[in-house]
Order: sequence, then structure tokens, then C-alpha cells
Amino acid sequence: MQKDQTTEGIVVRTTGDSYIVRQENGALIKCFIKGNFRIKGIKTTNPVAIGDKVHFLLSDNSDTALIDKIFERKNYIIRRSTKLSKQTHIIASNIDLAFLVISAKDPKTDTAFIDRFLVTASAYNVPCEIVFNKEDIYDQEAMMYAASLMEIYETIGYKCLLLSATKQSGIQNLKQEMKGKVCLFAGNSGVGKSTLVNTLFPEAGLKTAEISSQHLAGKHTTTFAQMISFEDISIIDTPGIKSFGMVDFKKEELALYFPEMKERLNDCKYYNCTHTHEPHCAIKEAVENGEIAQERYINYIKMLESDEMQKHQWEME
Repeated sequence: MQKDQTTEGIVVRTTGDSYIVRQENGALIKCFIKGNFRIKGIKTTNPVAIGDKVHFLLSDNSDTALIDKIFERKNYIIRRSTKLSKQTHIIASNIDLAFLVISAKDPKTDTAFIDRFLVTASAYNVPCEIVFNKEDIYDQEAMMYAASLMEIYETIGYKCLLLSATKQSGIQNLKQEMKGKVCLFAGNSGVGKSTLVNTLFPEAGLKTAEISSQHLAGKHTTTFAQMISFEDISIIDTPGIKSFGMVDFKKEELALYFPEMKERLNDCKYYNCTHTHEPHCAIKEAVENGEIAQERYINYIKMLESDEMQKHQWEME
């Protein structure tokens, strides 16, 4: 028997107790984790996540391998486990860009949802852009709503894209943003996220089928997360997520994840200002002067004073 080989790769699919890893040469291999493998400082139901770069031991006489190391993550998206309230679940890691897909009509995405997602992504160092889908069905009212949102979010530094997946307008602009990146798509049910991904890459179904036929029994379902790659672009596709709980998140840190608030924090009279009732508050003054959007401030207050700090609601198709 020859000695075990060691190699590295990226986790592209999780299947409960095993993982599909794409090696540096593009080959896929089924892996398991070594013993009670845990990430230091993070208590999760899944110690290995989609997007993780791992080191594993590959046996010459086996088509499986053993993960013995996870390289440091640059970021990750994490939520509280729905079945184990005291546990957490890492959805994906090492994300270059997250696209929040929204719509100004059927369904109309509100700013509360948008801000919860953006705050969450910012807290875990995940860059975001906002995609306004379904442009082809917007009437005058919807166009005005979309324009008002774009003004709010572009002013504070978020890039916004207006497009239609069904009419394939604006798709090339989105593809340009994705070049050379690992991308995560998120959005409320009904905003057309799945249609958008399929429009971007019609071969997505084929890639999924290839992974299933090589390593898994049965047809593909959305039970497990996976990463699908096309040339120099990778898309992380996840199961539907209805509840999203922020982990190790303190109320006094909330304003740090609002860019327009963060830049004014040093101007408040009190270092521990909550921006609610204190005098000489730079944030409240900016709201009154129209420098901070009132909708954003209202959403900040709602997050600060409600259980949304512990349990944000968002979905991915």
C-alpha cells in the first residue's frame, strides 16, 4: 500500500455528513471530517462550509478523503440553527460579493428587509450590491420607488443594478460585476433570484446534475448548499432560508454597520450614544437635516429596540 497523498481544495457541496471538494486540478472528491473537527472560537452545527478552502488526506486505494484542516476564512455568513436554537450554522464562506436581489413590484421589497440584510452582511465583512430585478413589469409608481431606493443606497456606497431576468436586459452588466468572483445570491421569495441565476448561466442545471451523478445518489434537491462554477465565476446556491439570527452581535455595535452613521459617530457628544434620546447626537441631527435617509434611521431604531437583533427574517429561493 502506498502512502496517503495530501492535497487542497474548495468545498463546493455539503451533504450532511460528507462534503464534495473541488481539487486544484478541477477534479471532485467526496470527503469526510476527521473526528470531532471544530473551528476554534465558532460553535456551529457544520464545522465545514461551502467556500471553505481545506487540506485533506487522499488515500491511493480510495475514492474518498479526510479533511484535517480548514484554512483561515476571510468572511462568512452565519445564522442560528432552526432546530438547535443555541447552535449556529455557517451558510457559506470566502464570499467575494453578495447580490441582494429585490423588486419594486410583485413583490415590493421594503427597506426594512434590505437594511437587515445589508447590516448582517456588513457585520460579517461580506461586500454587497443591490440588484433591482423585474424592471420589465415596473409601472410609473414602481419606477419612482426604485429610483428613490437607488438614490438612498448609492449615496451611502452601495452599487445598484437595474435589470430584467426575463427580458435579459442589464444581464451583461451583472456578469461584468461577477467576473473572477465567488458570488452569493439572496432575496425574498418571488423576486426572481432563481430565474436570474438560470438566465445568467443556463448550464447551471447541467453542472448540478454532474455533481449528483458523480458523487451522490438520486436527483439534485435544494436540501444542501452548493457552489457552481462557470469559467472564472462561482455562484453559491443555498437551500431556502426563512430565519436568520445574528451571532455575537451587540446592540451598541449596530450603528457601525450603517455606513452613513459610522462616519459620524465621533461627532456625537457621548461616546456611548445610542442615537435615540441623547442630546447633541450627530446621527439625529443628520436625519433632521436630510443627510441620513429617514427610512434608514427608522429601520435602525426598529432593529435596536426589537428582537430583530437576534432573529432577522430573510429568504433565499
